[in-house]
Amino acid sequence: MREPHLDAELAAALAARGGVPAPLTPDALARWQRHDAARRPRPTLRQLADGGSFAATEHDADGTPLVAARPAGADRPLPALLYLHGGGLIGGNAYAVLPRVLRELARPLGLAVLSVDYPLAPAARYPAPLHACRTALRWAVRHAERLRIDPGRIVLAGKSAGGGLAAALALLLRDEGGPAPLGQLLLSPMLDDRGTTASTRQAAGHDTWDAVSNATAWQAALGPLHRTPDLPPYAAPARARDLSGLPPAYLEVGSAETFRDEVTAYANALWRDGGRAELHVWPGACHGFDTLAPHAEISRTAVAARTDWLRRLLGPGPEPFGPPTH
Repeated sequence: MREPHLDAELAAALAARGGVPAPLTPDALARWQRHDAARRPRPTLRQLADGGSFAATEHDADGTPLVAARPAGADRPLPALLYLHGGGLIGGNAYAVLPRVLRELARPLGLAVLSVDYPLAPAARYPAPLHACRTALRWAVRHAERLRIDPGRIVLAGKSAGGGLAAALALLLRDEGGPAPLGQLLLSPMLDDRGTTASTRQAAGHDTWDAVSNATAWQAALGPLHRTPDLPPYAAPARARDLSGLPPAYLEVGSAETFRDEVTAYANALWRDGGRAELHVWPGACHGFDTLAPHAEISRTAVAARTDWLRRLLGPGPEPFGPPTH
């Protein structure tokens, strides 16, 4: 099987970083987690405010840490993203992702962002991270007035592992009777623990997150449940047999990444079951391409497409918040 085509700007950015990172193996997991924590420092609330552009607060959402942020001066109830960070279920944090989400989505669309600091594997295995996200959402709905959000206009959102958690949370909420999200924004979501797709094999040794790293993360997250035939769909949404009754979904993935086939299969399953889904497969894009090279043309195009989908989902409303004047 030939290696996937990689966009020229992304290839240059990857080469500048020393090429594809070495695969993550179980024996290196603890060291990788220490390195990940060091390279993703948590900005303070003052730093998140970005000189007065945003207002940020911290909350204890029934035991789950939650960071809420919104454009400064927005006193009306805003629609909100419940944002679930990436990191393979083994890394990342709720704070480090916020500056970019606020800049790219919250400010232009007039959104609040609720970023969940869910517990990480292997210390917290399924279903602990998912249940933490559910707890945070239900807490936010109950405290909507305090957070100044519209509880009927909450979009589940996430990238990579966070995208997988967002998809799983949508399934769980459907089956438990709510609260019902307005939509689900799934960016290169981590959906399938089995690792049997053609793209998993094709991207091995070429993607920034390859088959070995993916298997290491899933094993840490699921323990003995990993790859078992009766794994619940809330643990790995690709296992779901019925995707009917879910909120509208936006899915994106790169053509050169490990997750390509599981994401496109999930979109097809949503359509098969009568759901609303918009799928973008970005040509030549690897996993995390827009973080690797945010100024690349394909990254800017992808951000514009996400923003456009959210704008259409949210419908007409008050004018968005422009760039800061300071």
